[in-house]
Amino acid sequence: MAQLNETRGTANFLVSEANGMYRSRDTGTVAAGASPGLIAGTILGKLTASGNYVAYAPAGEDGSQTIAGILFEAAVGTVKKTVVVRDCEVNGAHLIYQSGANDAAKATANAALKALGIIVR
Repeated sequence: MAQLNETRGTANFLVSEANGMYRSRDTGTVAAGASPGLIAGTILGKLTASGNYVAYAPAGEDGSQTIAGILFEAAVGTVKKTVVVRDCEVNGAHLIYQSGANDAAKATANAALKALGIIVR
């Protein structure tokens, strides 16, 4: 029998959002790279030169080292997508942190998200 793997769905990390239509979200260009790309819940940084969102990279020096939001839906390639950037609560167990993130790195990322108004539960 073939094995089926279910990926995380759109916005499955969201616990609650601010009142008002889409107040917690913006749209922006996400540079997700080739397949499989980025999945919903990936913590994002924003490139200084292009303004594109990319996966958060704390060691970066191009803007990707500063947390700017969370990807709302999966992205492959360079595409316009929804990004959660403020005023919401999220489930920390469903966030995608940088590769190799330990508890201290996750706490640092969660503090940066809190500064944006994104509360990690």
